[in-house]
Amino acid sequence: MTLALPASSSLGRSERGRAWLGASAKRALGLLVGIWIFSGGFVIFEPSPYEVTFLLAFAVALAGGLQLRRETLPLLLIVVAFTPFALIAPFFTLYQDVLDGLIFNLVTIFLLITSYFAANFVAQAPHAHMRLIANAYVGIALITSAVGTLAYMGLLPGEEVLLRFGRAKAFFNDPNVYGPFLILPAMFALQRVLLGTGRSSLWNGIAYLVIFIGVFVSFSRGAWGHLAASSLLVFALVFFLEASAREKVRLLLIAIGGLMLLAAAMAVLLSIPVVSDLFTQRFSLTQSYDTGELGRFGRIWYTIDVALSHPWGIGPLEYGYLRVTEQPHNTYLNVALTYGWGGALVYYLLVGSTLAAGAKALVRQSNRPLLIPVFATFVPMIALSAIIDTDHWRHWFLVTGLVWGVCAASRHATGQRRELP
Repeated sequence: MTLALPASSSLGRSERGRAWLGASAKRALGLLVGIWIFSGGFVIFEPSPYEVTFLLAFAVALAGGLQLRRETLPLLLIVVAFTPFALIAPFFTLYQDVLDGLIFNLVTIFLLITSYFAANFVAQAPHAHMRLIANAYVGIALITSAVGTLAYMGLLPGEEVLLRFGRAKAFFNDPNVYGPFLILPAMFALQRVLLGTGRSSLWNGIAYLVIFIGVFVSFSRGAWGHLAASSLLVFALVFFLEASAREKVRLLLIAIGGLMLLAAAMAVLLSIPVVSDLFTQRFSLTQSYDTGELGRFGRIWYTIDVALSHPWGIGPLEYGYLRVTEQPHNTYLNVALTYGWGGALVYYLLVGSTLAAGAKALVRQSNRPLLIPVFATFVPMIALSAIIDTDHWRHWFLVTGLVWGVCAASRHATGQRRELP
């Protein structure tokens, strides 16, 4: 004899099972996202742990750990619109293997998906999730900065693995990627210095100094300028938008003291002959490879001519087989070459819409402290993209997604309480 359970009992058990699965997925997702962000500092080989951990987090998100927000729909549409152009362009290559070109462009699509994922993750619980991301990012930034600095000083065994051209790169392949990677965590720390109190402000000041030195020993001119511009933006936005009259006096004192401390740190570093020599060499607006008809800046007009002559693009990595053996070092031109006119327009739309959304959200008081360090990193980063290829920088897409996520959450936030990431 068999007993049949009532339909309502079976339904209730099913609902409880789904609820348990959803709650478990959300807890697991938070842990995996923290690991994902932390793993962004280890990209010395590819595919890197960043890609693997993202796929795990994405799988958990699909299992019910993440809600998709209507406010991030424009970002999803950008990903969808970009995809066909990225898939078509590799078939126009003449020198590169089509499969290699497809893999390159699939990586771009993958990175766009990470932006969309990050946007929805932050929008779901902006304060908690931004704090998780900030803590993981600052943690790995401190480690990579310390490793890069110690390797540059010759205080680590096998330091040649952590250097390139005599410049620190830590667990990256290129100092020009390692340096800019450190900017967002430096801005998280700087904002905590400006708006924090007591021990929090002190410890974050130390974190900012450690990351500052890490950026310095990368000897990346772009990273130097990026750090200076973003730091100035964070200070200005906090000073004019967040600080009370009393806090403004405190901020000015912090700024004066901080600049004196950084100047002292620079003086100590530059007292070392090898550091001083490389600094003198790198601290100029142009290098030998920047000038000339086919130098970094001179080849811009040649690149524009090639881009205008190929509406579907020439395909990824083809540019180095033409008159110039190096890449354009200008993302806005490179996307036209790699993805065609259509892909370039979608990319420009991504940059413009992110900039506009961030600027508009700064007007709202809710969630503004969450947006300030991210937006202050994003703005100089899109300027930096005019002199270096950033279309495969993992942290570029992460920062873009964070801007979208905070903006999406800000549209419905009503609280006025200040919370830092």
